[in-house]
Amino acid sequence: MFNVQKVKNDCVQWIRDFFEENGKGCNAVVGISGGKDSSVVAALCVEALGKDRVIGVLMPCGEQRDIDMAHLLVNHLDIKHYIINIKDAVDGIKKNLPFEISEQSSVNIPPRVRMATLYAVSQSHNGRVANTCNLSEDYVGYSTRYGDAAGDFSPCANLTVAEVKEIGRSLGLPDALIDKVPIDGLCGKTDEENLGFTYAELDKYIRTGEIEDLAHKEMIDKRHKANLFKLKLMPAFLPEI
Repeated sequence: MFNVQKVKNDCVQWIRDFFEENGKGCNAVVGISGGKDSSVVAALCVEALGKDRVIGVLMPCGEQRDIDMAHLLVNHLDIKHYIINIKDAVDGIKKNLPFEISEQSSVNIPPRVRMATLYAVSQSHNGRVANTCNLSEDYVGYSTRYGDAAGDFSPCANLTVAEVKEIGRSLGLPDALIDKVPIDGLCGKTDEENLGFTYAELDKYIRTGEIEDLAHKEMIDKRHKANLFKLKLMPAFLPEI
C-alpha cells in the first residue's frame, strides 16, 4: 500500500536536507513542461523551500501547443519564471553541423539544449537544477542522457508514474496537470504510443513483477537492459598507482 502522505512528507524533508547540505539558501530551478512530473517536482520544491526559492523555466522550441499548461502551473504555484525559446539555439546547432544528422540526434538536441539553458539560469541565480524524471520512464530509458536525465537532485526518480500522480493530488495540483496525457512534443504521439505499452502495465511490473501481456514484458525487459547505462556513472579508468 502506497502511503502517499508519508512519502510526500519524506520527499519534502529530503529536498530540505539536500539544500541544507548542498547549497544552503540556494534556489531550486525547475524546467516546466506543463506535464505531471515537472508540476509535481516544482510543487514539492515550493513546499520544501517556499515559493520565493523556486524558479520555473518554460522552454518552448518555437511554438508549443500546450504551453498554457506550463503557465497554469507557474501561476498556480505563484513562482518566479522565465520563458526562454530554444528554437534559435537548436536550429543553430543543426545548421552548423557539417553532415546530415540522424533522426535520434535530431530528437535529442532540444532536451540537451534545454538542460544547458537550465544550468545557465541556475548558475546566474544561485540555483540547483531539479531533475524531473520518474522511475517508470527511467526503467525503460525514456529520457535523454545529459538532457532531461541530468540535474543536481531528483525527487521523483524512485517513484512510478502512478505514485507521482498520487503525490500531485496530495499537493493540491489541478487535475488538468496531473491527468494530462504525456506527449513527447516532437512526433505528435503519446508516450505510451511510442513505448508500445501503458504506464499502468509498466508500474505494476516494476513494483510486483506481474504482467499479463508477455509480448509487452519482452519489450519492457529489452528496453530496460538496453538503457541501464543511462542510470550508471560514466565508466572511468582507475590506474594502479
